[in-house]
Order: sequence, then C-alpha cells, then structure tokens
Amino acid sequence: MERADISKKQKKQVHFDERTPTQPPETMASWLDRQFSSHHVQLAAAAVLSGAAVAATIYGTQAIRRKERVEELKASIPELNESHHAEMLTDFGAAAPLPTGSKEDERAAALARRAQQGDYDDDLITEQLTRTASFLGPDRFTLLRDSFIIVVGLGGVGSHCTSALTRSGVSKIRLIDFDQVTLSSLNRHAVATLADVGTPKVDCVRRRLQAVAPWVTWECFNEVWRQDQAEKLLCPWGKGKGRKPDYVVDAIDNIDSKVALLQYCHEHGIKVVSSMGAGCKSDPTRIFVGDISASVEDPLSRVTRRKLRAAGISEGIPVVFSTEKPGPGKAQLLPLPEEEFLKGPVNELSVLPDFRARILPVLGTMPAVFGYTVANFVLCEITGYPHESGAGKGRDKMYENVLSTLQGTEERLVRQAGEEAIGLKIPVTKDDVGYLVEEVYRGKSVISGLPTRLTLIRWKAPEAGFSIEENSEGQKRVRLGLNELVCMTKEEAATHEKEILKGGKAVESVYSKDVIQLVERRREEEKYYQQYR
Repeated sequence: MERADISKKQKKQVHFDERTPTQPPETMASWLDRQFSSHHVQLAAAAVLSGAAVAATIYGTQAIRRKERVEELKASIPELNESHHAEMLTDFGAAAPLPTGSKEDERAAALARRAQQGDYDDDLITEQLTRTASFLGPDRFTLLRDSFIIVVGLGGVGSHCTSALTRSGVSKIRLIDFDQVTLSSLNRHAVATLADVGTPKVDCVRRRLQAVAPWVTWECFNEVWRQDQAEKLLCPWGKGKGRKPDYVVDAIDNIDSKVALLQYCHEHGIKVVSSMGAGCKSDPTRIFVGDISASVEDPLSRVTRRKLRAAGISEGIPVVFSTEKPGPGKAQLLPLPEEEFLKGPVNELSVLPDFRARILPVLGTMPAVFGYTVANFVLCEITGYPHESGAGKGRDKMYENVLSTLQGTEERLVRQAGEEAIGLKIPVTKDDVGYLVEEVYRGKSVISGLPTRLTLIRWKAPEAGFSIEENSEGQKRVRLGLNELVCMTKEEAATHEKEILKGGKAVESVYSKDVIQLVERRREEEKYYQQYR
C-alpha cells in the first residue's frame, strides 16, 4: 500500500516537472497589460491625473496672484526723495541701524553742517592746526588741507589712523567698513564708546570726529570692500572729474579683501599703504614702514605677499609691519573652542569667509601704534615732507646669483648624465627664486636655519634621470618644478649635490627626521600656494 502511494507521488512529481518547462514565464509587458486592463486600476489612475491637474491649476493661480500682489506692493512704494528717505540694506540683508546721538552729538552735527557750508571762522581752524602748520610750513600745510584720503577698515588700526588724519588737518575723508562696533572693539578702538556698540563703525567714527574737526567733509560707505564695487568705492571725490584720492589706507583684516584692494590699487596707479597684523604683538619699537617685500615675521604679511606674488606683484606697496618674533610666553592665535566645531563647518562661523573664525589676541596699544604709524607715513607722503621708510631688502642681486648657481648646478648634473649642456635653460625665473627663498623657506636654510649665502637645489634626483628636452626650435630645457627645489646655504648645497644628486644616497640616510619633516611641510605649503600662481 505504501509502495503504491509513493509510486503515485513520484508520477505526479514527474508529470509536474515535465509540464513546467513548457510554460513561458510572464513578461513585464504582459503583467502591465493585465494590470491596466483592471477597472480599479483605471479608476485610480484617472483620480491621480485629475488630482495633479487640479493641483497644477491651484498652484498656477496662486503664482499669478502672488506676482500681481508683488507688483502692487512695488507700485505702492513711494519714490525716494527729501520727504521720504530710506537707507540701503547692508550686504547681509539687514537694515543699517541709525545712530541715536546724544544732545552733544546733535550739537556737533549742527556745528559740522554750518562749518561745511562755510559758516566757520578760518582763524579758528588755523588756531586749532597751528602746531601742524608751523611744523610743515605754509606750502606743505596747504597740500595737507586740500588732501583726500580713503580709509578702508575702521577697527583698531583704521580708527586711530583716521583720528590722526582728522586732527592733523586732512579735509576730505572717505570711510569704508561693513562692521559694527562691538563690546570687544572697545579695547582698541580710537573713538567708540559704550553708546556706540551696535552702530556701524563708519557712522561712529564720523560722528565722534566731527565733534573734533567740524570742517572735515566725510563720505561713509557702510559696506564690504569688494572688487566689483571698486570703481564706486575708490572713485574721485565728488565723482566725475573730481579729486582722485591722494592715498588709500588698507586697514582690512580679511586676507582676500586685503589682497584684492592692494592689487586693484597697484594695477590702477592709486597710491596705497597697507597695515599688516597688530595681533599678538607687544613691542612698539619693532614696528617699521617698508616695502611689502621686506616685511617678515608676520603671518598676515606672509600670506598677503604670497597671493600678491601670484598676481605678479612682488614689490612697490608700502606696508607697516612688526619684526617682533613669537616666543615662549607670548600671545598666540587662539583656537576655537571645541563646542564651536560641533555647530558645523568652521568657515560658516564667520561673517565673511575666513573672517574672524578664531580669536586674535590684541594688546590695545598696538593697533594704535600701527594706526598712527600709517597716518604719519601718509601725512609725510602727501605733503612731500622728508622722511625715510625702511627700504626693501634689496635682494634682487641675491636672487640673480641664486638663479645663476642653480643654472650651473643643473648643467653639471646634465653633463654627468652624458647629455650636452650647451644652451640649456631651466624653467625658473628670478621671481620664482624670490618666492621660494622668501615665502616658502622664510629666507633660511632648511638644513641649518642660517640666513646667509643661500641657494636653491633639487631635494632628490629625478626618477627618470637628469635628461633634457628639446622643442621644435632646438631649445634645450630640463624638467624642473618649483616644488622640487629646497633652500640651503651654498656649502650645504655642495655636500647635498655630492651625496644625494650625484652619489645616489637617499635623503633619509643623510638628514635627520626633523629636517625631512620640515622639507615636507614647506613643500606642502608651496603646493597649496601654487593654485594662486
């Protein structure tokens, strides 16, 4: 009996297996046909389509009504005139707060209006400026009284500079700054008080200084310096064919804005003087005025120089800088607290890109010294008063010597490789030498830290050997990137050439771990700044 049941099951299984392969699987097309032939599916699809059509109609109608209301609102706004005044929004979409002046401020403003209309005794002005006039003499004093200065940035440096220019007798001053006075500004600002906290810096400086020199005329731009606004912000006084600025003062602490301003002034022949960093500095005897190529021991200056060099500007811009070196126990750039990193990308914590994302320790006296140094330079320059500023490093001759030495080294290495070196060129210029020596290697040997008898040499021998390339015109050249060069003294370079480049030794077998790590850091920095060159 059991055998019979098993036999029947086996037959059924065989029968099933034999039938299955003959039935083709259901395709996607046939499945869709079957689904859409369903009455319920057709009703659901119709409902969806009708709902979409209704929604589109509703949204379209709302869009039309919204547009009509916007047009009506725009039409209802009256034209700006004397009876209907309005302030422009700031770059951050907020209304600029209007200063709520005290009775004293109101009296000063009224006096300033009268003075600028000519209702002010010239004898009073002469008496107030008598010390300056007697120092400069009548001709130079006339130049000063007729001058037009633009100050960009009204923090600690810019506010003290503006105060000095105003008190000295400059008659036309344009102020450019987007920022507001904060409580933390008061440790270094020249004129701001607690009552000014929350007000635009341009209004604060103008309001306070017009109480000192009511005859000075002001133009205030409560906005960020941007290169696309340069023609408006640096235009002549009175626009049109008015008086061009005698000097522009750069007191900006944002790198990109600073570089853009300096580059624009340099390319358009506008005289400009730039203040480098006063943060973390404490020795006023180490502050100098010189060409930007001469500024050292200053991170802000170093980055500014690098970006300007990348734009083809290596000199010709006077700067105020400190040669004070950092050291143990001295203030340093403070890191952001850990909780700030948890809020999101650090750059988003700034009002502007790379703007005050970290706390910069500032001794309140130092921005004042920087500001007065800038003002003193401007006063002497516009009046032609004899003065000496720190000269540039005068290292062009040294750069030429370094370039010549590098050329000779490459020729020797090529000849050793069996190539003909006559007429060989290297893809390095004098500006490249200056960039590597000053900006990348800080004017010191990467081996010993010595600053004298410097030269450049390859760090490692090229994997492909010291071969040369020749173009269609027969010009010979070697493959050599700036990132392959390091700075050493001539004596160190001679040993390096003998042991590494000719002797085939690995740098790890010749130099300490600290030296190798320093070279790698400098090369990484150079690689980063190549994007600006």
